[in-house]
Order: sequence, then structure tokens, then C-alpha cells
Amino acid sequence: MTPKIQVTKTAKVATFGNPDNAKIGLLALHGYGQLSQFFIRKFHALAANELFVVVPEGLHRFYLNGTQGRVGASWMTKEERQDDILDNMTYLDLVYQNFFASHSINRFAVLGFSQGASTAARWIDHTQHPIHAFIQWAGIFPPDLDLKLGYQAFSKLRHFYVVGNEDPYFLEAEYVNSQAKWLQSNGLNPKFLKFQGGHSIDCTCLQAILDELL
Repeated sequence: MTPKIQVTKTAKVATFGNPDNAKIGLLALHGYGQLSQFFIRKFHALAANELFVVVPEGLHRFYLNGTQGRVGASWMTKEERQDDILDNMTYLDLVYQNFFASHSINRFAVLGFSQGASTAARWIDHTQHPIHAFIQWAGIFPPDLDLKLGYQAFSKLRHFYVVGNEDPYFLEAEYVNSQAKWLQSNGLNPKFLKFQGGHSIDCTCLQAILDELL
């Protein structure tokens, strides 16, 4: 058995909006190979006076091509996966405590984009903080999550499943249909939404979702 130790790590977090007057707080988890300071820009077209967005960066950074150049981050790999999941849960709890807990925000939503969707779903299942909506954007729900134990966490919130009609990862209609069937068989019934575009965040579609939450 390989010995393990716990260490303290400094995490990077990007924000947009003013939490003191925001009506909606949005915790947004980026996809594979993205960085928080660039992912936050995808939300700049939204109404800053109604929204406070927090984008924590995945704890694993790496070069996207070879050993130099552009850098990206991710939430986990298959290596020591359970340790990374637990570390992510602790990390996101701290993000909530530091950026949302002391503000009187009417609605709190969690958005998970691509790889971030699975981490977002796991955190919703894990945390005791009140969550009003889960926006599952171009990502899968983690199939290993035991919904028999965590169903109540998801039954109390609005669940949106968003995919671009030109998303290369979701071009096969049967893939989306199989996701829908799996979710419904586990007691989840998200509202499925499509927008004109690829594997990206569409602010018009996202703003419509946020308007529903107000």
C-alpha cells in the first residue's frame, strides 16, 4: 500500500458581479483544460447587477501541449480518483464559505460545464448548503453517484440539462436520449434545453435559465 499525506494547497478563484446586491449566486465549475480567469469571461455578458459568479479553478494544472505553452486545469483523473473527489468536496465547501455564506442572496445555483458537471453533481450530493438549481451544461451526471442516498438533495432543486445543437460530444441524438433515460430511471427529471452552438456557454440561453430562477 502506498503511503499518503495531506497537504495544504493554494487555489485560484475568479469572480464576477457584486455579492452585496446580487439576486442570484452562481458557482460555476469549468471544463477540462480551462482556467478560471478565462472561464469567468463567458459570464461577462450577463446582468452583473443581478448576478454574482464564482469560478474556482480545478486543483490540477498541466501544459495542454507537451511541456510548455498554454496551461489548463482539471478536476481529476483516474489516478487516486477517490482522494481527488474528497479533496474537491472540501475545496468547494470552502469556496462557498468564503464567497457566498456571508451574503443574503435569494437564489443559489451550481453550474457544471463539461468535466465540471460531474464534480458539480457530486458536490450537490455532498454539501449541506442550500442549492436552488443545478445547471448541467454539456456534461454527464456521474453514473457512480448513489442516488438512493442522495436523491433528496436533487429532488429539492431545479435541474437544467443544456447542450448545444452542434456540440461534437453530443451530436448523436441517442446519446442525449440515453442520458435522459438514465436520469429519469434514477428519479431525476431535468428540463432539457438546446441552443445554437457547440461545446461552449451560451449567455442568451443561460440568462433565460437565470430569469426563471428569479
